[in-house]
Amino acid sequence: MIDENEFFRNATLRICGHLEIEMGLQACIKYLSQYMPADTFYLERYEKDLEAMRIVARASAEKGERMDVLVPLNEQAQAAMAQAGRQWRAGKLPPVLVINRPEEEPVTKYLLETLGEPSSSAMSLPLIIKDQVAGALALLAEGNDRFDEHHARLYALLKEPCFVAMSNTLEHEKVVKLKDRLADDYRYLHRELLRIAGDQIVGVDFGLREVMHQVRQVAPTDSPVLLTGETGVGKDVIANAIHLGSPRREGPFIPCNCGAIPDALIDSELFGHEKGAFTGALSRKRGRFERAHKGTILLDEIGEMPLEAQVRLLRVLQHREIERLGGTERIPVDIRIIAATNQDLAKMVEAGRFRQDLWFRLNVFPIVVPPLRDRTSDIPALVQHFIERKARELKIGETPRLAPGAIDTLLAYAWPGNVRELENVVERAMILHRGAALRFDDLGTTLTGGASVRLSGAGAEPLGLDTVIARHIRKVLGMSGGKIHGPGGAAELLAINPNTLRYKMRKLGIPFRKHRQSADANRSTH
Repeated sequence: MIDENEFFRNATLRICGHLEIEMGLQACIKYLSQYMPADTFYLERYEKDLEAMRIVARASAEKGERMDVLVPLNEQAQAAMAQAGRQWRAGKLPPVLVINRPEEEPVTKYLLETLGEPSSSAMSLPLIIKDQVAGALALLAEGNDRFDEHHARLYALLKEPCFVAMSNTLEHEKVVKLKDRLADDYRYLHRELLRIAGDQIVGVDFGLREVMHQVRQVAPTDSPVLLTGETGVGKDVIANAIHLGSPRREGPFIPCNCGAIPDALIDSELFGHEKGAFTGALSRKRGRFERAHKGTILLDEIGEMPLEAQVRLLRVLQHREIERLGGTERIPVDIRIIAATNQDLAKMVEAGRFRQDLWFRLNVFPIVVPPLRDRTSDIPALVQHFIERKARELKIGETPRLAPGAIDTLLAYAWPGNVRELENVVERAMILHRGAALRFDDLGTTLTGGASVRLSGAGAEPLGLDTVIARHIRKVLGMSGGKIHGPGGAAELLAINPNTLRYKMRKLGIPFRKHRQSADANRSTH
């Protein structure tokens, strides 16, 4: 005699004791084989719209495997499924269908032949979800007349746990599909952001050459980086370059402007909060650190962070874990921290407005981003970059051209707003001079000597980017007396490698000093 309660409990534990349905079926068939013939389990889902049966999982005592095999039903099998639905709605469908002669039952016969199974007896447990025949759990035993009423009664006890397992499987599939779709959307948006923002740093070979050398050194590590420089120099762009050059490239890059968050909310924004942590906390919220897990977080304007929050940031740096506001659970985070500021943190430490121990932690690898006025050699390339990008954003069909002398106007300006100001100036010029050569008469620029800049020759031919760069290199060569390498040479004045300068000169057709002297001599004889 079999204790049916004990049988039900043990079978249920095996079916529902695994997240993967195939492993649950394998554990269950091992148990069932002690009480009845049992060779193979099949979990099947009926696809009504496709008029097909989808095999979800298969298991034997030796192994369980997840499947995704669609078996279209022939006319006889479709009619049998429709009949089963009518029987269910009429309350006449038996809890277990016993098929000891598969050649007499069209659905079983068709599925056995399609799946390549030998002629077998079968017990089919219809799975009904929301008043619809959603599928079946079929138990096979090779040969005819293998199952009797006693086996069917025991097998019928599996109805409820199999319903639960089937429902969980369907919901799990939905979650997996949504997860895959979300991951695909994230990858697409990541690529789009890179395309829009660009992953190329303008000025790599000129004004930012030393900065990018430091970026390449520190990017492969997980060390904290402290970016310093004036407002608008592009510290966020350098931080993004560090992230893209690191092993965390595929992870999230989460920027956070500490100066833009009210002191009362900074803990919630950075560390998250639990439901009920404060008035208005109606649900749990993940903070910026949790969202940056496996990626990089940029703490911009770190000097504006309150001292209380600095203490908690120090804990993150030391222990790589956080606690949500109102919670007690310690949550590990795997992040890379990049801090940025336009303030002198050393002086702030002396004044007691910034924690010294936090400064030591952040100042592992400092990078100073130079202001635009100290790298004017980058202005021509930056202007062209902004023109092309703004043309796409403003939906301007033809890329605008520069008026003659326009670059000279920009080179003479001090740029207190740095690259951000240059970007705004270019955008304003593109709006004001739509369809014409770009001029910067409204810049309000003053030359070094204090004279006001006035543009002329608006109708003349515009200068190409290579022409502007070549003219600037010739100007610097004139200042250095044609000298390229060494102290006072053109390479030093341009802040680039001498070999890079020589390459640029060859590319732009600029003669070297000896060639230029011989050319001048030839001209003088004529």
